[in-house]
Amino acid sequence: MKKYTDAILFALLFVFFTLLTRVIDVQVTGPMDAWVGFARMNVAVHNFFGMNLFWYKLTQLLGIAAIAVAGIFAVTGAVQLIKRKSLLKVDREVLMLGVVYIIVIVLYVVFEKVAINYRPVILDAAEGLEPSYPSTHTMLILTIFGTAVRACGYYIKKAKLLVCTRLCALIIMALTIVGRLVCGVHWLTDIIGGVLISISLIYLYRGLTTQNVQQENQNEKQ
Repeated sequence: MKKYTDAILFALLFVFFTLLTRVIDVQVTGPMDAWVGFARMNVAVHNFFGMNLFWYKLTQLLGIAAIAVAGIFAVTGAVQLIKRKSLLKVDREVLMLGVVYIIVIVLYVVFEKVAINYRPVILDAAEGLEPSYPSTHTMLILTIFGTAVRACGYYIKKAKLLVCTRLCALIIMALTIVGRLVCGVHWLTDIIGGVLISISLIYLYRGLTTQNVQQENQNEKQ
């Protein structure tokens, strides 16, 4: 249970922060008289950055890249399953990625339906107000690339290539956080919530694969 401590801690922080967004400085400040928590802070940050389509489109592309990465691991798992003819013989790293991906999908659907905060802008007039907390786009990208940082340590044997791969993943994660904030389609609290739940899921994956830490360390030394 100790190996899941960090995952549980950040999950609890996410829940606590979510509750705070429902009770602290809740005002009618969003479009169509929507209620928003941490209103003054959120409005100040949103007004400072405004709307930036470049960052919006960039983060949309990063989302596609994240789905592609998840697809690569999914195909890897499928190939292993076909060759080894047993789910139990599929690499644990890949299986546990599947578990985390399923959790992400479930959370994505739930957060898209449960309105805790609404977007500061209406992107589609036909859709109207859309739930924005937490930023599911941020959660998706950070979780996929964050878990990939660990998973690639098991498969990439060359140290330099491993470092470059992980560095690229971390840069994409940083661009996602900055991009979703400054593009103007989320409140600051949406991003914070997305980051917290992502960290929890990344630590969950770490806990699920801790028995392979020695193998990963050996790969890094080669």
